[in-house]
Amino acid sequence: MPARSYNRQMTLTQNQKKHLRRLGHGLDPVVLVGQHGFTPGVAAELDGALGAHELVKVRARTGDRDLRDEILSRLAEATRSELVFQVGNVGLFYRKNKELSKILLPDD
Repeated sequence: MPARSYNRQMTLTQNQKKHLRRLGHGLDPVVLVGQHGFTPGVAAELDGALGAHELVKVRARTGDRDLRDEILSRLAEATRSELVFQVGNVGLFYRKNKELSKILLPDD
C-alpha cells in the first residue's frame, strides 16, 4: 500500500477555479501583506481566515512582481491552500473546511 501524503496540496479543476473566481469577485481583501512581506503572522492570519471562510482574498503590496508572486506562493504552501486566481496585487485563496464545507464545488 503506497504511503499517503496528508499535507499535499489540493488540485482544483479549471471549472472549479472558474466557479471560485465568480464567488470571490465581490469579496474584499481580508489579509494584507505589508512591507515586511511573508511572515509567520501573516500566514497564521490567512490560516485563520481560511478556517472561517474557505475563500479569502489577500492583498500583497510589494513593488517587485517576483517578490509578490513568491509571497503568494509561500502563503499557499504554508496554509495548505490553493491559490485560485491572481490579478495584480490580489490573490484569491481556497481551502476546503474538513468539518463542514460552506462552498460546494462542481464535480468536473
